[in-house]
Amino acid sequence: MAPDPQCTALAAAKEKSGLSYADIASKIGQSEQHVIDICTGKVKPTAAEFDALAKALNISGGVPKDSAHVAA
Repeated sequence: MAPDPQCTALAAAKEKSGLSYADIASKIGQSEQHVIDICTGKVKPTAAEFDALAKALNISGGVPKDSAHVAA
């Protein structure tokens, strides 16, 4: 089983959506492993990847401005 996202807002949105990492990956055109790596904080997403994740998970309101949410 894949780990939960590092960001609590992302974890909540993923749970609410009912989407798996594979589903999210398909929606944003990335591999499942890359999505897991982004969500668990192993890699920093690009701004485009951040936006795509937010859209796939119906997250609105912009990205928080803290060290855990800095795009690459």
